[in-house]
Amino acid sequence: MKIIIAGAGDVGFHLAKLLSYESQDTYIIDFDGDRLNYINNHLDVITKKGDATSIKLLKEIGVDSADLLIAVTESQNTNFTISVIGKSLGAKKTIARIDNPEFLNECEIDFKQFGVDFMISPQELAANEIKMLLNQSSFNDTVAFESGIFNVMGTALTYNSPLIDLTVKQAKEKFANVDFITIAIKRDYESQTLIPRGDTVYEVNDQVYFSVPNYSMKDLYPILGKKQFNIKNVMILGGSSIGEKTARNLCEDNFNVKLIEKNKEKAESLAESLTNTLVINADGRSLEILEEENIREMDAFIAVTGNSETNIMSCLVAKSKGVKKTIALVENMDYIDISQTIGIQSLINKKLIAASNIFKHIRKGEILELANLHNIDAEVFEFEVQENSKVTKAPIKDLRFPREAVFGGLIRDGKALMSFGNMQIQTGDKVIVFCLPEAIATVERFFK
Repeated sequence: MKIIIAGAGDVGFHLAKLLSYESQDTYIIDFDGDRLNYINNHLDVITKKGDATSIKLLKEIGVDSADLLIAVTESQNTNFTISVIGKSLGAKKTIARIDNPEFLNECEIDFKQFGVDFMISPQELAANEIKMLLNQSSFNDTVAFESGIFNVMGTALTYNSPLIDLTVKQAKEKFANVDFITIAIKRDYESQTLIPRGDTVYEVNDQVYFSVPNYSMKDLYPILGKKQFNIKNVMILGGSSIGEKTARNLCEDNFNVKLIEKNKEKAESLAESLTNTLVINADGRSLEILEEENIREMDAFIAVTGNSETNIMSCLVAKSKGVKKTIALVENMDYIDISQTIGIQSLINKKLIAASNIFKHIRKGEILELANLHNIDAEVFEFEVQENSKVTKAPIKDLRFPREAVFGGLIRDGKALMSFGNMQIQTGDKVIVFCLPEAIATVERFFK
């Protein structure tokens, strides 16, 4: 599969990184020579310095034989232009990163006729991610499959958890009445994500990811030593496009929302468009302002200004004032791994979310959904099992599935089933798989 990526920023780099594990024929174009040199030194892809809107350059790298052209530069207009030119020159499919979420819902215009097959808005995706995190208040990461029939949930273990010092096998025996599968563990002192086995021991501060059917969700909380709490009052710091979309999303679900924006003109505009949100024109970095706006009465605090450090520090202040749930938007990918260390429940990166969303268009096999977990470099897939695929040939325990991957459950005829060793996967099943990057290609072959 030949893939051309225009833009070597965070989205483009993360996409190229995921593709480099699979021997895809990948090209990446950018003006910035330093970025391209970094990519050359770290990834097995082909780089090209220059203007991705150049017809000559696109022809040089064979855009007419490209299966996919992905335009993810910082400029929406440039991405549209690249997609239109690339499609005209023969690219089979184009994806453009956009900033204006109106384009996603505007049914009067068929952008495909202009050459843009699919559009993605990082801001829109980030706002949707925030809403999902609030709906699962005790977890810092959550992914729903098939409208929540199966869910992947992430949380940090504390001393209160009955899991501490138990092995995975002992935990399953002790809590046999609760259906869950531990699919991954990330530890502060280890850089690598751990795929747990039966003898793996749960430790304090482990960031643990569970695959849980919907009927077991409420039973998982006591095992974790956590209580489910409802979020009603939410404060948002920053009137960016993500802040505005988040406020709109939450008000539609009857949350009580306060939004703080320090720019007066922007605040007035938001007050006009967000009729159900209390918009406050003030500097939300001020502790005095936060106290005046009753920060202690908030159930959740969401910081989405354009400054990562401001967002992190504001969330730490909110936590110190008793706010149960804090979410910070960060631009620096390196910050994603430290959320648990510094005490913030969730750090999100809109570019990482966008890259993962685009990535599912690249997958081979029958992939229905793909999600990225924030604190680890891995993916969660939902495959639809095809007739005669390798995964149907034997019970799970006899499949010789790679150790860098684990089954997280399956959905058959709309019902959640646990994917333990004796389970025989059948044609038509929808299977959830957690997978480290180096095993993606191997896992895909089981579903082909």
